[in-house]
Amino acid sequence: MKLQQLLSYTRKAVDDYHMIQPKDKIAVGISGGKDSLTLLYALKNLQRFYPNPFTLLAISVNLGYEGFDLLPIKKLCEELDVPYYIVDTDIAKIIFEDRKEGSPCSLCAKMRKGALNQKAKELGCNKVAYAHHKDDIVETMMLSLIYEGRFYSFSPVTYLDRMDLTVLRPMMYVPEAEVIGFKNKYNLPVVKNPCSQDGFTRREYVKQLLRQLNLENPGVKNRMFTAIVNGNIKGWPPKQE
Repeated sequence: MKLQQLLSYTRKAVDDYHMIQPKDKIAVGISGGKDSLTLLYALKNLQRFYPNPFTLLAISVNLGYEGFDLLPIKKLCEELDVPYYIVDTDIAKIIFEDRKEGSPCSLCAKMRKGALNQKAKELGCNKVAYAHHKDDIVETMMLSLIYEGRFYSFSPVTYLDRMDLTVLRPMMYVPEAEVIGFKNKYNLPVVKNPCSQDGFTRREYVKQLLRQLNLENPGVKNRMFTAIVNGNIKGWPPKQE
């Protein structure tokens, strides 16, 4: 995927759900993975021509894993002229040593997002951009159906009233396969996830299940995505026509 295609996907999401207003200050959550780095590229380049001027910065939450090196991300942000901040935490120690969590993913995500959102507020941001893509939205819906018995997926725009922050998901229309192509084409400096649970989660199970379903029923993931967008899910804003 070329940058032009990425910008087309991103602008459509931003326009469809009125994600960006003039003078917004947006923090991009950077995990070091392909998704968040692609989002950083997308918003930085959108910033150059989008009619609503906005400020951009990047934040990484360091979970405290030994040897987790964010220097490549710092260099990329310098190249893109995006201010970059690192929040050092003991989340890994708390989850795996102190609490010895058997199923750590939910708590880890909650603590990580909490640290990210708190730093964004400290820096004067009114919005935070998460790098969830099209496949993430479909996978979340399947997780909700299988394990919770409800039809749900996270919204393109979510207002967090306790934090007075708005969460954006500008990559909602970007298929994961296109993200992989973008990462390879532009040699993004992906930092490997050091978590021992990576690849052994319920989400990974659902990802493989959807892959098989799509092989046997070509286009089924796209149809599921359409069902989500048109499904009047509670909390989803109306799509702008």
